[in-house]
Amino acid sequence: MNFIDEAFLEVKAGNGGAGACGFRREKFIPFGGPDGGDGGKGGDIIFKVNLNKNTLIDFRNTRVFAAKNGKTGAGQNMTGPAAPDLILDIPQGTIIYDDESNDILLDCCEIDQLYTVVKGGDGGQGNARFKTSRNRAPRKFTLGFEGEVRKIRLELRSLADVGLVGMPNAGKSTFLNTVSAAKPKIGSYPFTTLRPHLGTIQTSDSSYVIADIPGLIEGASEGAGLGTKFLKHISRTGLLLLFIDLYPDENHSTIDQIKALRGELKSYEEDLTQKEAWVVCNKIDLLNDEALDELKISIPKEVGKIGIKNVYFISAATGMGTKDLLNALTEEITNIKSDLA
Repeated sequence: MNFIDEAFLEVKAGNGGAGACGFRREKFIPFGGPDGGDGGKGGDIIFKVNLNKNTLIDFRNTRVFAAKNGKTGAGQNMTGPAAPDLILDIPQGTIIYDDESNDILLDCCEIDQLYTVVKGGDGGQGNARFKTSRNRAPRKFTLGFEGEVRKIRLELRSLADVGLVGMPNAGKSTFLNTVSAAKPKIGSYPFTTLRPHLGTIQTSDSSYVIADIPGLIEGASEGAGLGTKFLKHISRTGLLLLFIDLYPDENHSTIDQIKALRGELKSYEEDLTQKEAWVVCNKIDLLNDEALDELKISIPKEVGKIGIKNVYFISAATGMGTKDLLNALTEEITNIKSDLA
């Protein structure tokens, strides 16, 4: 399935039905008076969170959605039937923007909650409502009101507790594959991950979600590579793991990788650099003991200068060090959730 995390739509609620102009006509009652009923209300357009949805692909080909109009009123003071609401399913974490003002209209996170985007017009009034002591047989009635129309933008932001950030081939997907049931594509070439992947870590008494996004490269915040397109998917996370390749090419030292990642996060959104961040140094299985011991001294010292206190050394491929990292993550996420409760 294609992963679509943005969609542009035009939504139009239904118009209200017109009021009716009618008069009571029964045997032996020649002047029964007005009995035209009101028109029915137009349908609203409503979005509903559906946990079975994880992409906005349903809106790729259909860009205009219109609810039905309310029905016209009838004689005998009968109100026209209201039109049914048009309910559209969306993934959890979808943000709805006004496409013209770019204002956030709704942040759709609650399961099964209904989010009304545009409201249908009220029905018009039938002539029975215009009867007065001076005008016993009014022929006046009103048309229904028009439904609201709006151009909107849907943006899907994944709901995760932990976000994985790193250069291409840093081992993020291998780590997620090792510690969760998620099965992201793994390969030894750049941009193996082409869409965000979510993995759930289940502990004895709790669970939390980790998001893996495509690798970042220098210039990502300006559109280079793929990572910038998906950075929004880690904007809701409480903790970032900066994945570092301990066996990089000669152009990207471990410290250079950390500085580049933080620079791209800052360029994209200042708030991302304010999040709690840990450094995860991967591929320790490719280093000899002497080289690894040196890095365990130098890297914490360097990252401490920029305010990062937690550094972990692991091998996502063999599982070395991952248990200690997961235990620390579980404790940290539990504390974060407790603070938010």
